[in-house]
Amino acid sequence: MVTWFDAAGRRLRGDPAFNPPTRARVIGALILILAAALLIPAWAGTPSTVESKASALFKAGDYPEVIGLYRGLSPDATPSKEFLRLSLLSYVRMGRTDEAFTIYAKLIQPGQPHDASLLRPLALGVITSHVRDRKEHVRIAAYSALAELGLPETAAILEDGLLDTSVVVRARAAEAIGKAGLAAKSGALRRALRDEMPTVRIAAMTALGNANAVDVQPRLLDVARTEDGPEAIFAYAALFQLGHSEKLDEITSAATLPDAETRMAALGALGRLKRPASLAVLTQAVYDPDPSVRAFAAGALGEFGSPGGVAPLTHAIGDEMAMVRGVAAASLGKLGIKENRPLLSALTRDPSLHVRANATEGLLRLGDTSAVTLAGELARHSDPSIRGAAAQALSASADKEALAVLQTLLQDQQPLPRLMAAKGLRKSNESAIPSLVNSLQDSDEAVRIASANSLFQQLTRLSPSKRRR
Repeated sequence: MVTWFDAAGRRLRGDPAFNPPTRARVIGALILILAAALLIPAWAGTPSTVESKASALFKAGDYPEVIGLYRGLSPDATPSKEFLRLSLLSYVRMGRTDEAFTIYAKLIQPGQPHDASLLRPLALGVITSHVRDRKEHVRIAAYSALAELGLPETAAILEDGLLDTSVVVRARAAEAIGKAGLAAKSGALRRALRDEMPTVRIAAMTALGNANAVDVQPRLLDVARTEDGPEAIFAYAALFQLGHSEKLDEITSAATLPDAETRMAALGALGRLKRPASLAVLTQAVYDPDPSVRAFAAGALGEFGSPGGVAPLTHAIGDEMAMVRGVAAASLGKLGIKENRPLLSALTRDPSLHVRANATEGLLRLGDTSAVTLAGELARHSDPSIRGAAAQALSASADKEALAVLQTLLQDQQPLPRLMAAKGLRKSNESAIPSLVNSLQDSDEAVRIASANSLFQQLTRLSPSKRRR
């Protein structure tokens, strides 16, 4: 029998548990366990370990490290859904929406209900990731979408837009600050009142006037006194919003001035202010010698929304210029008076296909679903601009047949019809969500932005009980 000694040198009796073969097996097992511990990363032990570490990093705002954990997973790993959610949202925070969408496709398999809690930030991320795109038209599309959404949480991005090299981007950013309810406290917007371009100054004045920012009255009065043309008109309108009721007379008088741009600015302001006394001025303007002014008057009558606009719009749909007839047709639909259907039906045979599209939109606004067939015919036209006009018309209907045509146009070979279809799905029902999700990866940036905008609006309209549809 073998004799063993303990660590203190005391003699131990022979014991089967301490025989050499058993001891060798125990030591070998310990060596294997220690070797494995050295080879496996600390965070890869269990799914809960990596998830908890990712959660802590995400809460600390360390999104690159969360992404690092995700990228460090082995190809055969099966991460938890919560870890994938954190990784997706980290990619969104970093402006890398393509990678985020890839993770979303792993979380939501085809046929499964979409997750609004992930889609909303993903859609917004698609928009905000393009605000510094090198292409001006893409930045314009992004800020135009933000202006529609009017989200307070985008304040920093919106104020950054006021510094953009593009005049249109700066104007859209000013408009968006107003829509987001941020104008009253925005110092950047007040600085935009002295922008080098009138378009930006006008957008800033309008936003501040709507926000009842009384502190800018001295600047508005100065503009009204020293400037002329459209800028003065919008200064009058902002002052009217701030309680200077006499400025409505100034706007009304400007609607008959020799300069066509000034007349259009005045008509646009009167249409938005919707004061009953202004209807007569808008009515007279459909007889203006300038076709652009007549078209503006027709559009203002639609914005005004009074039944008293039917007579002047009836005159306008007989105008010699297709542009005027088209705007008048759309405005007749906006009035919501079903008795106007015969007038619009006659325009669906107009020589101009664009006028036909506007008349179709008007009919759809009046609830005439038979007009979907007319829109479907235009949607098959060889001219992409006509197909785009058809998409615009279909946006006025929530009918399932209209939705089907829009979803077809969303797959068009040309970007314009796809863009207009994405915009057209903005006010449809939630059945459009899968199509919009797919279009977040469209080859055209503007289409992706429009799809994200429509998707965000769709999801926002859903009640909390339906948020995970």
